[in-house]
Amino acid sequence: MAVCLNTKSALILYQELLNSEYFVDKSAIIENISKRIRTNTKYVCITKPRRFGKTSILNMLGAYFNKAYSAKEVFDKLEISKSQKYHTYLNQYNVISLCLNNLSGKGNTYHDYIDLIKDSIINDIREAYPTLQGRKFNNIPELLTATEDEFIFLIDEWDYIFSHELYPEHQGDFLEFLRDLLKDRPYVALTYMTGVLPIKKYSTGSALNMFKEYTMLKDPFFEEYFGFTESEVEMLCEKQTALSMDEIRDWYNGYQTKDGSRIYNPRSVICALEDAACQSYWTRTGKMDEVLFFLKYNIAEVRDDVVKMVNNMAVKIDIEKEYSAGQGNPVNRKDIYAAMVIYGLLSYNDGELRIPNKELMIEFENALEDDEFGYVAKLVSSSNEVLEATLNKKGEVVASYLHNIHNSELPILKYNDENSLSCVVTLAYLAARNKYRVEREEKSVRSSSKAVSPLDETSRTAKSHAGKGYVDFIFYPKRKTHPGIIIELKADATPETAIAQIKEKEYSEKLRKVNVKKILAVGINYDTREKEHQCIIEEID
Repeated sequence: MAVCLNTKSALILYQELLNSEYFVDKSAIIENISKRIRTNTKYVCITKPRRFGKTSILNMLGAYFNKAYSAKEVFDKLEISKSQKYHTYLNQYNVISLCLNNLSGKGNTYHDYIDLIKDSIINDIREAYPTLQGRKFNNIPELLTATEDEFIFLIDEWDYIFSHELYPEHQGDFLEFLRDLLKDRPYVALTYMTGVLPIKKYSTGSALNMFKEYTMLKDPFFEEYFGFTESEVEMLCEKQTALSMDEIRDWYNGYQTKDGSRIYNPRSVICALEDAACQSYWTRTGKMDEVLFFLKYNIAEVRDDVVKMVNNMAVKIDIEKEYSAGQGNPVNRKDIYAAMVIYGLLSYNDGELRIPNKELMIEFENALEDDEFGYVAKLVSSSNEVLEATLNKKGEVVASYLHNIHNSELPILKYNDENSLSCVVTLAYLAARNKYRVEREEKSVRSSSKAVSPLDETSRTAKSHAGKGYVDFIFYPKRKTHPGIIIELKADATPETAIAQIKEKEYSEKLRKVNVKKILAVGINYDTREKEHQCIIEEID
């Protein structure tokens, strides 16, 4: 039974995907890939973050091109059937499928690993071409050439030994194996290769320099096929009633194509729709290791940036060099962020880094609690006490904590820009996310009747609509036993003024609409001359 040549596995797996309730037709990519067969662009490497649909598309390509089985009944129903060249390539090629995440059962050496790959190809070719039985060949390229046939190579997780840091002394040998197998070989009709990490650029003579690469940083052609587009998510949302499009957008949107189109994490969207619940599906187990892994190498420089991004602020940076396979651990700020973009942990557009969505925001908030973050971790750990003081209406205690955070070692929290007060409040109440859904500043509203200080202007910009105005922070309780919380920020005024605004503008109405009975109004003022915070907390009717 064949292991890699013309197997039925891809067709079976793609049929399973097709039968799922939340299937999205990505078959249009086949036309673009097919155009590259037997051309000088026949080497394609697409690298995207995990869970972005890479393997699903690879299975689709295998089912479509494989000449050993008919897939006409499957693809006649899909978008690719509308292409003029649909039948030209349908089930017309020998397909060699290699998934490079399989380790040998013999041991865990590089030679065991590479021999497993080689033996799979050799055994399948000899079985499929009986005339080659008994003939001696020096290597696999000689064997494949002797078939006088042509093959499409589909390679999944090409970067497995790099991303898992396996066989570092043999990684160059592995690249040479792929080069020798694929480059300038008459039997190669097309090579389609996927993974997470781009190919390392050693020089113009790099082992795999024949590949055209499409990555998270540079992909003008295939972006829409990896991840779900806005219209695709809207279509899926119509299949159920438990979750709204706004909820899905808030949790899983955040990536963009070159033309500005929204891209969603596909696995997370499907899991949310299947479970009828939005939550973090990126990882099922606590803190996300990748976040801490990359941040720990340059904590001093990235710490302030993370605080900014957790507060929905963009970090401006110019990233030109991609993080790639075999590069090793990141050594500076740009390397860290390049790696995090490649892994899908951050989005990068027009020179700005952001945390893409709520799903990943939660993971970054969790990362702030790690001891690697030093003083920030201590501040975050005290946020439980801030919340407890708020629930007990101890405004002076809350003010004391805000003062301590303000006087921390973080430059971003020295009120040197208009977003600093909001950053302080966000850190102070970070623990609240476990019990509340926290909304803050969404819509730009500026006062035209009177001058305001930068800090007070911040409290008026991009606010969450509630009642007759826009409030700085509103906490929606996850349990009915917890009160709702409304926070209004002021500068060079009084906390009483903030409380009065909450009442006058009827900010509590948004909480009332979701049947929150008990509501706490929190007024916070920062005196820029005395460098002091004041806070009062009242229960409002």
